[in-house]
Amino acid sequence: MLVKDFDYELPQELIAQHPMEPRDHSRLLVVDKNTGAIEHRHFYDLTDYLREGDLLVFNDTRVIPARLHGTKDTGAHVEVFLLTRKDATDWEVLVRPGKKLQVGAKIIFSDELSCEVIAHTDFGGRVVRFKYDGIFEEILDRLGETPLPPYITAPLEDKERYQTVYSRERGSAAAPTAGLHFTKELLEKIKAKGCEEVFVTLHVGLGTFRPVSAENIEDHQMHKEFYTVSPEAADAINKAKAEGRRIIAVGTTAVRTLEAAGADGAMKAGGNWTNIFIFPGYKFRFVDALVTNFHLPQSTLLMLVSALSSREIMLATYAVAVKEQYRFFSFGDAMFIVDRQK
Repeated sequence: MLVKDFDYELPQELIAQHPMEPRDHSRLLVVDKNTGAIEHRHFYDLTDYLREGDLLVFNDTRVIPARLHGTKDTGAHVEVFLLTRKDATDWEVLVRPGKKLQVGAKIIFSDELSCEVIAHTDFGGRVVRFKYDGIFEEILDRLGETPLPPYITAPLEDKERYQTVYSRERGSAAAPTAGLHFTKELLEKIKAKGCEEVFVTLHVGLGTFRPVSAENIEDHQMHKEFYTVSPEAADAINKAKAEGRRIIAVGTTAVRTLEAAGADGAMKAGGNWTNIFIFPGYKFRFVDALVTNFHLPQSTLLMLVSALSSREIMLATYAVAVKEQYRFFSFGDAMFIVDRQK
């Protein structure tokens, strides 16, 4: 399969610039993953499609203020974007401008925070070593900016609107945006319906920002991201699978965590790195249905949702969403991809 096989036309005005208020008033496109049958609802109607015994899996990662602005010893302005923490001082980062930030370059952010470039990465990034006076997380909260995707140009007045209401594990460079639609009240309604909720963690990293550069999608290499599954979550997921109950992933990051941690057919507790790349032809072991947003053309995420359904059904569904003027991408509307017969 070629990258161009996952293209579609999207008018610029359908890219959402602001989050919906309230969160659960976004629109919800429900599509049968086998037949392509579509229903148009609102996100607060999600409970109409859930039933007792369903297990919903959420990613509880929390976005860090990952964008830092500093100066080189030459006085030139530079930007450092935190991706993955390697240890107490070292981070994998993206830098701008890249050509001016070679190994040995020193960057000053404030009197209490600086770093030095110590290595290059395989994906054009850098590894930097921070020096700081105080608690790193507190300094970062003061100096860093919450990163928004480049297609969002409007300022975000409330930083919490780029966090899920259940976020708690700091470490992501971007939000697991399918979760942005949930409110605490909606989560309570889901529980009241007899559904089970479990939380896993995957810290969103470089893969979110990298386009597919290879012409043939099988030649694309995903960047590694770190995930954690608690023993309690693993037990609940394995039990649901054994009992034949539906496992519903909230977001593509939850999908990747489930399928990576359950690669051997049983959900394993613990933490690990994954570069799993899911595209049509993939056989899902745990995920039956998916709550997700509308994804960029030719993206690995569009390929993932096409694997759960089919490329033809997903492209047809996206064409309907464009025609019906759904809002796209991180602050946009949602889809529920489900087998209505199961």
